[in-house]
Amino acid sequence: MTIERIHHVAYRCRDARETVNWYVQHLQMDFVLAIAEDRVPSTKAPDPYMHVFLDAGQGNVLAFFELPNSPEMGRDPHTPAWVQHIAFKVESLAVLEETKARLQAAGIEVIGPTDHTIFKSIYFFDPNGHRLELVADCATPDMLQRLDAVKWPMLDEWAQTRRAPKHAAWMHEQELKALD
Repeated sequence: MTIERIHHVAYRCRDARETVNWYVQHLQMDFVLAIAEDRVPSTKAPDPYMHVFLDAGQGNVLAFFELPNSPEMGRDPHTPAWVQHIAFKVESLAVLEETKARLQAAGIEVIGPTDHTIFKSIYFFDPNGHRLELVADCATPDMLQRLDAVKWPMLDEWAQTRRAPKHAAWMHEQELKALD
């Protein structure tokens, strides 16, 4: 078996219309499909839902479920808000900066750009509280080769020590320099 691609990634939303409108307005995604049922097809459970699908580019689909009969959305209280996020690639650093300015003009709080050396990112939240990241790649072939060469040793060291290996610390030297 070979995985061809991710068909879609689904998250929960508070309000399907608000969510679709937000992604169309702020991230220029196209609204491509809506499915609604009174029963869940896989489990047959009686649980009405609205399932909406947005085009995230190049065959990638972001989907949301509105579940009116379920308790209010929550999140894992033991996982920091920065961990679970959806990252979308944009075409350039200029587009990243333009998008940041547009989001801020719309009253959306934006963190960044954060310099990860191989890419730069901005971070913000959608109306459901899902953290989003926009990424502009800037890696060189040498950087990617250096990271590829240390991925297994880093994973092995982490598995043994549960401490951050320093094989790729060069990636965030500039970003974290101010903390020293």
